[in-house]
Amino acid sequence: MQRRIIWKTCNFTRFHCRLDQKACFESERTLTLVGDSDDPLYADVPRPPRKMSERKPYPTPMKVLIQRAKEEKEARKAQPCRMIEEPPDNGLLVPELVEVAHQVYQARQSVLFGLSKLLQVVPVQRCRFCSKVHIGHAGHEIRTCTGPHSGSRSATHVWKKGGVQDVVSFPKCFHLYDRVGKPRVGHDERYRIPRIPAILELCIQAGLEIDEYPTKRRTRPVYCIEGRIVDFEVVNKMDEMDRNSYSGIVDPLVDPDLGTNMEDLRNSASLSHTNCVDKSSDKVGKSSIELSSTTMGSWFEMISGAKNIMEKYSVKTCGYCLEVQVGPKGHKVRMCKASKHQSRNGLHAWQEATIEDLVGLNYVWHVRDVNCPALDNNLKRYYGKAPAVVELCVQAGAPVPDEYRSMMRLDVASPERDEVDLVA
Repeated sequence: MQRRIIWKTCNFTRFHCRLDQKACFESERTLTLVGDSDDPLYADVPRPPRKMSERKPYPTPMKVLIQRAKEEKEARKAQPCRMIEEPPDNGLLVPELVEVAHQVYQARQSVLFGLSKLLQVVPVQRCRFCSKVHIGHAGHEIRTCTGPHSGSRSATHVWKKGGVQDVVSFPKCFHLYDRVGKPRVGHDERYRIPRIPAILELCIQAGLEIDEYPTKRRTRPVYCIEGRIVDFEVVNKMDEMDRNSYSGIVDPLVDPDLGTNMEDLRNSASLSHTNCVDKSSDKVGKSSIELSSTTMGSWFEMISGAKNIMEKYSVKTCGYCLEVQVGPKGHKVRMCKASKHQSRNGLHAWQEATIEDLVGLNYVWHVRDVNCPALDNNLKRYYGKAPAVVELCVQAGAPVPDEYRSMMRLDVASPERDEVDLVA
C-alpha cells in the first residue's frame, strides 16, 4: 500500500512538471509574437497580402456588433412605431458634413489632375502579369510577382508603362436614388442602375448635387414601424398639392426645422465645381515641386474628409473580395467569385468598410535616390513602403509627410550589394 502511494505521487510530480514546462514555453512564445507585432518603430509597415481564403478583419469587434444588434432589437420591441431622429438614418442630411462632401469632391478632382501632370515628370511602372506598381524610371528587382508563370521567372516582374489608374484606384459601387427607402439593389437590377466610384457616391449621399446622378432629398424624417422604414412624406406632398391647387399658395420648398435647403445645395455644388475647375487651371503653370505639394495636400484632405463622412454614412465591403457598396446595406447582386462564394450562392459577405476599401492606397517600395541602381531583392528588408500617391509626390519634389516617415524607413541605412553577405 505504501509503495503504491509513493508511485502515484512520483507520477503526479512528473506530470505537473511537464505542464509547467509547456505553460512556460507557451508564455514565452506568446511574448515573442506580441513583441514582434507591436514594434514601435515599424508597426505601420504594410505586411504581405493575406490569403484569399481568409476573411478581412472586422473594424468593429464582433462582440460590440452583437451587443449593438441586441440593443436595437430591444428598442424595437419597446417602441414598435417610432420616428427616427438621428440623421442620416432618418433620410435627412447631416448639416455639418455637406461642406465636407464638397471638399472631398474638389480634393479628388485636384488629385486626379495633379497625378496626370506629375506622370509626365515621374513615370510609373506596372507589372504585365500582376498588379504590382513601381514609381520610377526603371522597375525594381524584388521578386514578388504572383502572376501567371511567375515560377518560371523566379517571381521576377516584367515591367511596362503605367497610368493614373495604377497609382490610385477608386472602386465602383451602385448608385442609390433613395438610400433609406430602397437601400438594396436586386440581382435583376444590376444592368439598369449605374455604377460610379464609391467615394463619389459617398459625397452624393452626404449632400453633393450632380445632375447626372439624381438622388432623393427628404424634408421630413422617416418612421420605423416594427423594423421597417415607412415614409409618410409622399402622402403629405399629395395632400399639400391638393390644398395648394385650391388656395393658390405655393408651398415652401423647405421645412427649416427638419429639412435642408435644396437650392442652396445646388448653388454650392455649382460653385464648388467652378472653384475646382479654376484651381485645376491655375495648376497648369506651376512647377513640379509646387504641383506635387498641392497634390499631396489634396490627397490628405480627401482621405481625412472621407473618414469623417464614413463615421456617419455607412459603407459596406465584402469580406472576401474588393466589392464596395455605399449605404446602410449591401446589394444583392450575385457577383462574388472569391472564396466560399458557392455556399453564399454568389452573394457577398458584407461587413463594415474602412478607408482602404473606399480608396485603393496601393503601397509601393520607397526609392530614396532615383539615381542609384534598382532595388535589390536581397536588400528588401531594408526598404520601406508608402502609398503610390505619396511616393510619386515625394519623387516629384514634395517633402516627406510625417505620417509615413517610419513606414518609408528613412532612418535605416541599407548596405551595398557587395555587403549583403557580411550583414547578419
